[in-house]
Amino acid sequence: MNKTEKLYIEGEYLKNNPSWHAEDSSWKAVQIVKLLDRNKIEPNSICEVGCGVGEILSQLQKKLGKKVEFWGYEISPQAYEICKNKENSKLHFALRDILKEGSATCEVMLLIDLIEHLEDYYDFLRKIKDKSQFKILHIPLDLSAQGVLRKTPLLRSRKLAGHLHYFNKELALQLLKDLEYKILDVVYTSGATDLPARSVVSFISKLPRKILYYFNQDFAVRLLGGYSLLVLVK
Repeated sequence: MNKTEKLYIEGEYLKNNPSWHAEDSSWKAVQIVKLLDRNKIEPNSICEVGCGVGEILSQLQKKLGKKVEFWGYEISPQAYEICKNKENSKLHFALRDILKEGSATCEVMLLIDLIEHLEDYYDFLRKIKDKSQFKILHIPLDLSAQGVLRKTPLLRSRKLAGHLHYFNKELALQLLKDLEYKILDVVYTSGATDLPARSVVSFISKLPRKILYYFNQDFAVRLLGGYSLLVLVK
């Protein structure tokens, strides 16, 4: 077991993030549903790798209905203890590494705020390529001018959130192209403006982020940060 795995398996991540970010799950589920609708994808099965406490899948089931089969895979025993209480006839959770589940497949695979936590995300993305028809990735864009100049945001995300890698839009999309994924759709999401502020600085930054984003989306993201990339690939 490497140091990264210990963070999740031995409980340190839950200690640093007691809610496992469940409070953001309804908002994330809305973004996912919008992306599916926009691309006219109506899956019969959805799985999430690194599902945490399972709240995104629980929220998706409320929005997509119980005709869809949902599976969540998680390696943290602490998170699994929480999410397994949300199970029902169409919503299932497994305390397993999906890479060790040879027959595990689904139509849409969710990789929500995941690859930045993986030591070797290239190897992971290669190995899960054949496990679903579509994949939806949500990738925090930690690399902004504001984030790099201040230093503390990057260090904080590494220490508390377990981010090992940092992306901007161009690097994230190039990664997927390198691995020969077909990019079908790309949208920004803005937790910094849509969700409740977690600090005074975040609160103060809401208005300039919104104003600048209105005039030039890419520039606002590169300069001020606070955004993520939601990508649909095949």
